[in-house]
Amino acid sequence: MYIVATPIGNLEDMTYRAVRILKEADLIAAEDTRHSRRLLNHFGIDGHLTSYFDHNKSLKGEYLLERLHDGANVALVSDAGTPCISDPGYQLVRDAVAAGISVVPIPGASAAVTALCAAGLPTDSFTFAGFLPSKQGKRREKLTQLRDEGRVVVYYEAPHRLPATLADLLDVCGDRQVVVARELTKLYEEFVRGSVTEAMASFATREVKGEIVLLVAPAAEMPAAVDPDDLLNRYLADANLSFRDMVSLVAVETGIPRSEIYARALELRNALT
Repeated sequence: MYIVATPIGNLEDMTYRAVRILKEADLIAAEDTRHSRRLLNHFGIDGHLTSYFDHNKSLKGEYLLERLHDGANVALVSDAGTPCISDPGYQLVRDAVAAGISVVPIPGASAAVTALCAAGLPTDSFTFAGFLPSKQGKRREKLTQLRDEGRVVVYYEAPHRLPATLADLLDVCGDRQVVVARELTKLYEEFVRGSVTEAMASFATREVKGEIVLLVAPAAEMPAAVDPDDLLNRYLADANLSFRDMVSLVAVETGIPRSEIYARALELRNALT
């Protein structure tokens, strides 16, 4: 089984080896067959495509393993970049390895590494955290978990959620340095570098388009102890944050057991009514 990286934008980033492997494969498993068909047509690849994505990976994974056991060469591709990196494929690779099937990586583009190498932030080590949750409470919880990380943290984000994510980042992590990489390798590629507030200002008056890689500079030092009552009073005033999410978030931010935070939150809420 071949894990084949494909371009994240510019088709010239396709490797010679990737083209050859896709031409020789008996079957190409693609996240979106329509999207991948356009790529194959561009390079004159007349391969047999089958779908493999999050909602059919269990059933289709069994089929692909059967084909592999029968001696077929299977190539796995995602819509863009390297499969299995915040894309479907991990379970298939795991099962193939367990079954004694050879798994061969065909390296190429990856949005996280592409953004990191041009960001201007430390590259000796970094933490890749994938996509941030879409709901604010869970998103803030994840940001809090990595707030004190001493390495650059790399996130993926959808363009329509970027303003809200930057606002949460400012509140949770402070006004540290960030890089917003947008439309990587495409015509309108853009790197916005600066503080969180500067990045917010850059996108405040325009529609955000394209896939986003958000890089957050390392924490300079450990933050001062957080007063749980200050956090609870602030979050109680936020109508968009549920009571349950608020309790979980404050417990993570302060390190205080959730049961204690829950009891104190009830006291403060009752005092307000």
